Order: sequence, then structure tokens, then C-alpha cells
Amino acid sequence: MSHRAGRSPTAAKVSLLVLLVSAVCSRTSLSERVPEFALTKIEESDIKDDSGKEPIADDDADPEDLEVFYPTHQWQTLRPGQAVPAGSHVRLNLQTGDREARLPDSENGKSDTREEKRRRRLDKMDIDSNSFTSQELKKALAKMKESEKAERMAHEEEVRKKFRPIQQLKEEFEKLNVKMETDYEIMDKLISKFNSSASTLDEKVAALYDLEYYVHQVDNAKDFLSMGGLQLVIEGLNSTEPVLKEHAAFVLGAALSSNPKVQVEAIEGGALQKLLVILATEQPQAVKKKALFALCSMLRHFPYAQQQFLKLGGLQVLRGLFRQKGTEALHVRVVTLLYDLIMEKMLLEDSQHGDQTEEKIQQYRQVKLVPAVVEQDWCVVVSKLLALPEHDAREKVLQLLGVLMAFCRERYRGDRALSTALGLLRSEYEELAAEEQRDGDKDGYFKELLGSVNTIIQELG
Repeated sequence: MSHRAGRSPTAAKVSLLVLLVSAVCSRTSLSERVPEFALTKIEESDIKDDSGKEPIADDDADPEDLEVFYPTHQWQTLRPGQAVPAGSHVRLNLQTGDREARLPDSENGKSDTREEKRRRRLDKMDIDSNSFTSQELKKALAKMKESEKAERMAHEEEVRKKFRPIQQLKEEFEKLNVKMETDYEIMDKLISKFNSSASTLDEKVAALYDLEYYVHQVDNAKDFLSMGGLQLVIEGLNSTEPVLKEHAAFVLGAALSSNPKVQVEAIEGGALQKLLVILATEQPQAVKKKALFALCSMLRHFPYAQQQFLKLGGLQVLRGLFRQKGTEALHVRVVTLLYDLIMEKMLLEDSQHGDQTEEKIQQYRQVKLVPAVVEQDWCVVVSKLLALPEHDAREKVLQLLGVLMAFCRERYRGDRALSTALGLLRSEYEELAAEEQRDGDKDGYFKELLGSVNTIIQELG
């Protein structure tokens, strides 16, 4: 009992030592394995950037906030996070392992992609993409759109102030109870008013004035004929009221213009004789002016009327206007008529012959206009008109002189007054043509007149 008690302290010490060694070894083994399983606390400062804000993952970023890649026609390396415009070609470079992109090939070597147009606009604007954030650019674009919208709205408002919408016009016409009438209905009323014995002189004149507007149209003139209006107007040429004669001749001339059917009916209705009577007798200047207008409309492109005109002594009647006082304004009109009648026959004879053309040539061959002009001494009458002061009048006279030159050359060569007049005109137009050239007009009006004068002088030389 005492022996066991004597060893007891020693055994206790040994046991305590073994326990300490075991604890140390166990702690060392655990410390070596802890890093594999231990949780590590990460400080917040480790996941923040220099500005103190947490970074945004690529998946959570706004696509518009990503850096935009601007492609060209050459392959360029894409950096991580760059946004590639739609339509671009993208490839993986197997040698470098990088992604690359470029613009797609297009026809004619031109790129029509919206992104390329946008890139060119930005290049022209010389914008440094590093100088502006995406938000600033979006705000700038928004302001541009607002400005364009404001300008468009201002333009629309300006247009609305100047013009009324069609719907508003329709409503206003309906309020006024305006009834739309056809030209036929209007002309029928005007003819009735002109023919009514109850109408005053002013009402008849007003009716003729309105009719002149409508009968300019070819179809209206034909309707005017079928309604009996043409014969009423021809009878109006016999009126004792000069103002009625004047307006009747005006309506007649408008209806005759380039309208063969009306021309035939008018000459059969005796209009040619009545017009020549007005021109041959003493009448107010305004009446003769409108009568000459109607005569010109009847004769142009109507060889039968031209033949009847010569038979009735029409050239002598026109020749008489040059002897009457107060008819100077009609002289150039007569010269223009003669030039037109001679030229239309010459042009027809020079054109290619067809069945209708050949028939018309035969009709014109019955018109002996040029021999009658030469016989009645129109050569001298025309040459004296070079003294007129108006350039336009001189132009018409020079044109007729050029046409008559082949028939009046011998007469003109002995005319000293004509030679003097041509010399004065050449000097005048040489100065005016030179002034035109100094002003930069190389082919001006006065150069053409000078050419006409020189041509006549050369033919007389």
C-alpha cells in the first residue's frame, strides 16, 4: 500500500507530460489543415475602387455605359467589355487568342450601315470619346432632337398661318352656299345675258368680257359654237356701240385661236368681211386693235382664209392703216402678221411630206401672198419702219426685211434711206453689244440684232 503510494506522484507527472505532448501535436496538425477549411473575412476596403464605390459587374452594366468599339474596314482587337455595333464582322484570332472586329464588306466599296454613318458624323464633329461620358452624349443628343422638333413645329405653325386647311375652305364655301357650275353652264348664262334685250349695255359688255376668258379653251370654244354664241358675236361686230364692237371682236379672236373648226364656221358666217370693214373705216383705236387681233387669229394656219383675205383686198386694207393717223401702234402688229404668214408657208414646204402635209401644201400654193406684197410696194413700207425707236419693233421689222430680201433686193439696193438707216443701226447695236459683253453676256439681245443688221447689209452689198 505504501509502495503504490510512493510511485503515485511520479506516475502522475509522467501522465501529465504525455498529455501535453499529445495536445501540442494535435494543435500543430490542426493548424496545418485549417487554411483548407477556414472562412476568411474580406475587408470592405478590398472590394472598393479608389473612389470608394463598389464596382459593377459586367453582367449588371448598362449596355449604353459600356465603351463603344468603332469598327473600320481593318481588323481591330476588341478589349474586354467593349460594345460591338450591330452588323460588324467578329472573329477569333487563333494565333493571338484575341477577338477582332471590322466593318462588313459592301458593294461599290461603300458602307451603308447606320453605325458607320454615325462614326463618320462623329469624326466630322471631332469628338474625343474620352472627353465625354455616355450620359453627357445622351443629353446632347436629346437637346438636338428637341431643337429639331422645335424648328419643325415653328415651320408648321408658319405654314398654318399662311394657308387655311382644305376642310376649312370647304366649310366656308358651304356656309356661303356656293354652287359649283360647269363652264358650259356659265357660258350659257353669259350668252343669254348678252343676247337679252333686257340687259343694259354694261351688262352685255360684262358678259362679253367674261366669255373671252372661257372661249380661250379649245373645248369651250367648240361648245360656244354649238350653243350659237359664235354667230351672236359675229353679229355684234355690226353694233353701233363701239364698246360692243371692241369686246365682240375680242371674244371672236379668242375663240378662233388655234381652233380650225371655229375658224371654218367663222369665215362661213361672214366674220372676215366684217373685220375688214372695221379696219377700213373710221373707228376708235381700241376697236381696230381688237379687230386686227381677231383677223390674225383667223388667218394663221388657215390657207383658205388667207386666200379669201387676198381676194377681198385685205392687203390693201392693211396698207391703208399706214396712211391713217393714230394707227402707229398697229403697224408692228401688221408686220408681225405678214412675217408669220410667209414663214408658215415656207416652213411647211421645207418639212417632210406626208399625205396631210401634201394636201396642205396644195392649199398654200393657192395663196399668192408674197407676189401681192411685192406688187403693192410693201418692201418700201416695211423698210421705213426701221426708224421706230423701240428695239422690239425694230426686231420684227428686221425679221420681215430678211424674208423679203429675196424678192425686194433690187429695190433695196437703190434705197439710200434704207442704207443710211442700216448704218445707223449697226453703229448703235455695236455699242450696245459691246456693253453687253463687258457685263458678261456674250450672246445677248443686242448681239442678235446686230447680227440681223449685218446680214442684211451683206446681202445688199
